[in-house]
Amino acid sequence: MTRKFCGMQNSKQTPAPKNILLIVVDQWRGDFLPKLGAEFLRTPNLDMLCEAGTTFRNHYTQAAPCGPARASLLTGLYQMNHRQVQNTIPLDARFTNLGKELRVGGYDPALIGYTTTTPDPRTTGPHDPRFFVLGDIMDGFRPVGAFEPYKEAYFAWMASKGYVLPENREDVWLPEGPLDPKGGATVRPSRIPAELSDTAWFTERALTYLKGAQGRPWFLHLGYYRPHPPFVASAPYNTMYNPADVPPPLRAASPEAEAAQHPVMAHYVGASQQSKFFQDGTGRSCDMSEADVRQMRATYFGLMSEIDAHLGRVFEFLRESGQWDNTLIVFTCDHGEQLGDHHLLGKVGYNDESFRIPMIVRDPSPAADAGRGKIVERFTETIDCMPTILHWAGLPIPRQCEGHSLLPFCHGRTPSDWRREVHFEFDYRDIYYSKPETALGLTMDTANLAVIRDEKYKYVHFPALPPLFFDLAKDPGQFENRANDPAYAPLVLKYAQKMLDWRLTHADRTLTHFRATPAGLEQRPVPQPDALQENRHAAD
Repeated sequence: MTRKFCGMQNSKQTPAPKNILLIVVDQWRGDFLPKLGAEFLRTPNLDMLCEAGTTFRNHYTQAAPCGPARASLLTGLYQMNHRQVQNTIPLDARFTNLGKELRVGGYDPALIGYTTTTPDPRTTGPHDPRFFVLGDIMDGFRPVGAFEPYKEAYFAWMASKGYVLPENREDVWLPEGPLDPKGGATVRPSRIPAELSDTAWFTERALTYLKGAQGRPWFLHLGYYRPHPPFVASAPYNTMYNPADVPPPLRAASPEAEAAQHPVMAHYVGASQQSKFFQDGTGRSCDMSEADVRQMRATYFGLMSEIDAHLGRVFEFLRESGQWDNTLIVFTCDHGEQLGDHHLLGKVGYNDESFRIPMIVRDPSPAADAGRGKIVERFTETIDCMPTILHWAGLPIPRQCEGHSLLPFCHGRTPSDWRREVHFEFDYRDIYYSKPETALGLTMDTANLAVIRDEKYKYVHFPALPPLFFDLAKDPGQFENRANDPAYAPLVLKYAQKMLDWRLTHADRTLTHFRATPAGLEQRPVPQPDALQENRHAAD
């Protein structure tokens, strides 16, 4: 008997394979899509994807920075459960993830980029080199274009193209020409020509992989490093946007006024340094003038347009190869970027700018015609990504997953029990970056915060510091803390109780290999090859 597995055909005609392209950019703010109002941006390929798919306006990551955010994205878990609370913190091996689940389902999950995942030391050797670098690849994925931890493959590719690498490899991201002693935001182009940028390299790796994967179902995690710092763009993207035409920063009258809102805000306003965002940066981030911020933003938007141009190459290949109509495309991000708002750079604290991210889902099936070109206003979270992909592939969604499939929205339906708020967390214990735990006089286990946000209000809870409460209708910029206002006391209590309910509902989702049934919990069976192939070709 001929088995239907790994794309092999039997005597009957095998349906077209179900391919999955997960595009994950880094530090791309959720409000910066033309579809959502950022009409100054030039991203024609993403504009096309929005019209061909469904765009989610109020989509939030569960955590920051990269490691915690990507752990939530790829495990479907809130940070309080996966506990990879910062970069360099290991991810517990007991958790399954998107790569492992797709592998059980018969896919070979390929990864370009990085997941910033440190492996569990209980399942690896004590001298494993992955513990001594910033990030690595999550178990279950097969790297076909790895960027972290050393960027060696990228630098080798540049050298193979005749580019003379500097002694310090990271100096390739310095601006061209003599260094400005002031450093920081600049219109000067990157030393790297556009055809050798990291964005170009990721795209070349993607096209190479896709050409080799034709004829069998594939999954590709296509990760891009941009628009992550350093904020320097290759020509012509460095001059694509006029700083005078970009939105100005949303911030208090002075860094001191901003810092007065809360001790955590005060720490990050005072501690953030431009050198973390510009290879030649000097001074504090909060001291950047509006002109400096506008130039930085112009460069940031140029990096976005560069990604868009290269995504056009990927989309065109899918069309030319006949795979466009059988490939699910998900475009999303790990976390956002303050970009000068609230006198901050990076992804820190509790502001929406750090946690709201883009989400576009393009389901090629006819069932999704009802959702094409639509904007979903309901709150969605990065933990919804894994269930969405598994649902589309016809694979079981593990009990571990705390999110839910977004496919009903893509098909023009809103689930009656869908969430009406989002939750996100931020851990700032003294581990790798600045030392807020020591600066604020906290213990390691109290150096964290949790947020609940809906359409009207936002509540921020700190274990050992005063809370914050914002009335979003009256104060959309979130400058005025109402937590101590007697008029808001009943609401503060209500939202504190809602947060407690959330934590009690989701605490300790460790039943990874089980699924819920009317009779209780049962262990998920491992699908057999015939069933796997049927799942991969199943109609929605």
